[in-house]
Amino acid sequence: MKRIAALALLIISLPCLALVGYNLGVIRFNYPSKEDYPIRGIDISHHQGTIDWALLTKQDITFVYMKATEGGDFKDLEFLNNWANAKANNLYTGAYHFFTFCKPGSEQAKNFIAAVPFDDNSLPPAIDFEFSGNCKSRPKKEEILAELNSMVKVMEERFKKKPLFYVTYEAYDQYLRGEINEYPIWIRDILSQPKLRDGRSWLIWQYADNGRLDGIQGPVDLNVFCGGKSKFIDFLQSEIDAVPTKEGNIQ
Repeated sequence: MKRIAALALLIISLPCLALVGYNLGVIRFNYPSKEDYPIRGIDISHHQGTIDWALLTKQDITFVYMKATEGGDFKDLEFLNNWANAKANNLYTGAYHFFTFCKPGSEQAKNFIAAVPFDDNSLPPAIDFEFSGNCKSRPKKEEILAELNSMVKVMEERFKKKPLFYVTYEAYDQYLRGEINEYPIWIRDILSQPKLRDGRSWLIWQYADNGRLDGIQGPVDLNVFCGGKSKFIDFLQSEIDAVPTKEGNIQ
């Protein structure tokens, strides 16, 4: 009887232990191999607090994307500090903007440009496009594409690089599938190897949201780049000669 009770207690405790292990970063669903994905990075925001960059950069990290702005007026209070420290510690550095459904794209682009320094040696800017944390209303697809088109134009004129889109499957399928073919995809999939339904390839994979690294208190998002050093340098140095001027360049 005692054995049965002990077994029952163990079975009941397993989900709790698994949750604790996940929250501590001990348990993850994805473990992409170093052989397949040699270029690794993280993405951060003010949620990571003050970072010990000297300690952080002793680990296997090549690049870091950091939140700069959100919507039409929000600026991440840690961005400039994170940007300066990442550069000082020789990390490949990029900035991202959280796109909101309730502000014009051009206004959001201006917010981003006002916050992010122009630097030829920085990674292309990224647009975080997802439903989580966004405005409750979901506009029509054509309305969203028009606003993204406005935002992308302004960003390209400033940074001379095509932005990449960070997406979840849900947001991509509802709004972007088949519509942004010339822009790289940064896909979130913390459960398995990424696979977009339209068969499209991805460039960066966010494979975990519970990473633990020395120098950061609490969890951090972990990413890998699809390709080796040569492809990564091409991505870093990619520039556009001219920005399309007609409407509808996102298609």
